[in-house]
Amino acid sequence: MQIQTTAIGRQAEDIAAEYLKQRGFVVIHHNWRRRDYEIDLIAQKDRVMYFVEVKYRVTDQAGSGIEYITPRKLKQMAYAARRWVSKCSWHGEYALSVVEVSGEAFEVTEFIESIDT
Repeated sequence: MQIQTTAIGRQAEDIAAEYLKQRGFVVIHHNWRRRDYEIDLIAQKDRVMYFVEVKYRVTDQAGSGIEYITPRKLKQMAYAARRWVSKCSWHGEYALSVVEVSGEAFEVTEFIESIDT
């Protein structure tokens, strides 16, 4: 089951990355991982670095992917972004973002360019 879930997650991330590229973003990293955190996508547009959480749902019966961005998840995202900024010596602006991918056709259904923490 884990392999299937991982493959589905990667497919959703690939769709999200392509969506961002079509909108002028340059994807810097896919699945930037460290022992205690990960960032699905890191993308840059103009002089801003975006730390992107990708949420996939086949249906919205249990809620949309965006609804799964809880205050706790936002805190984790902010922590991971700060760690990347420090490790990579980024001195520019950055934002936390969310791409929701839905359905069996893996369509982007929502994009929040900058989500408040």
